[in-house]
Amino acid sequence: MFEDEAGFGRISDPLNCWAPPRTRPIVPSQRVREYKTVYGAVSPIDGDSFFMVLDKSNTENMSLFMTELSKKYPNDLILFVMDRASWHKACALKSHTNIWRFFIPPRTPEMNPIEIVWREIRKLGFKNKAFSSIDEVVQKFHEVVEQHMSNEAIRNLTLWSWVEEVYSLPAFSAASSNSSNSINSMISNAA
Repeated sequence: MFEDEAGFGRISDPLNCWAPPRTRPIVPSQRVREYKTVYGAVSPIDGDSFFMVLDKSNTENMSLFMTELSKKYPNDLILFVMDRASWHKACALKSHTNIWRFFIPPRTPEMNPIEIVWREIRKLGFKNKAFSSIDEVVQKFHEVVEQHMSNEAIRNLTLWSWVEEVYSLPAFSAASSNSSNSINSMISNAA
């Protein structure tokens, strides 16, 4: 699964939109510095996703997110691909037997397919909108995910050719048997 965090809040960012000829579109805008951090993980192969809205990005919340993810997939071994944020690498981060962390190279967000999911969620539910409370923002996030982020939509957004190629490697076939030795070998070879 590919993991990342994104901020959703009340600071609006007006974007291009269609309007009739010779008219100037009017869109709501506000600068209220109130936001929540959404932790997310997506699986490009089957389109599974898991999102959790928390207050901020830190080691404690990352541990909580990973604990809930571990509970959701207790019988799966998850190769958790993420960036090198300090809370992803912290010694205090709680470890889980069914989650193995793997880090993408520094400063390469374009290698993380969940970035496209964040962009799509923002486009579908947050473009040219102003919210009266942070609870409205959270509610809108959940609505967009429920209505538009089906497994098929997640697959279409995240199953890039190189991701599909990696999943087809023999090491992943061996890993599907949940063998720790296979996963250790695969991670060592990838690093």
